[in-house]
Amino acid sequence: MPMYQLPPSTLINKPLYKKAVFEKFNLKTVERDRFDADISRMTLMARVSPATVPAIAEGNDIKGFYVLQVILKHKEYNVQNILLLQKLIPQQIVFALQFEGQTQLCIFHTRLQQSEWRSDNDTIIPLQGLTLDAVWNNLVTTIGDLDATSEESIERQIINREEREKVLQQIESLEKRCRTEKQTHKKYELHQQIVKLKAQL
Repeated sequence: MPMYQLPPSTLINKPLYKKAVFEKFNLKTVERDRFDADISRMTLMARVSPATVPAIAEGNDIKGFYVLQVILKHKEYNVQNILLLQKLIPQQIVFALQFEGQTQLCIFHTRLQQSEWRSDNDTIIPLQGLTLDAVWNNLVTTIGDLDATSEESIERQIINREEREKVLQQIESLEKRCRTEKQTHKKYELHQQIVKLKAQL
């Protein structure tokens, strides 16, 4: 099992059984089936807190967090399953999704942030900061590929990126329509909409 360069003192390696999750939270059949289709098994891999890493002080907001290893059945998974786990487990969690020697890290902060897939050996969960609040914020910026030096808050950056992605999707959709539109005046209208959206970026 990869340790992601976490201190040995944080490791707990406690299995989290799917059946127990299904029964405890009384999941609907459709939720169970969707979950079971993606996820093979889960392990509470580590607990990061002042008790396990004495050099890091408790934060105002973050008192500790878990690293949950999730072994996937395939790489293309339904994000709703990770959001469901986040909702069901009332803890701060870093998700380490694994599939055939690769790991993707996920963390929920305003929205679900996802890292690129990397080999297990190249994946690191860095514990940078003097308090757990700082460590958590650094994890969010690292996993979400955000700018730690920006004057904008992490939350603002996440919202701005989401809005930008929506605008880019609109532009792509309009450009497709524009390419196939035969009527000149409609083509012009679509082009003007594209220009306005690009100006927003």
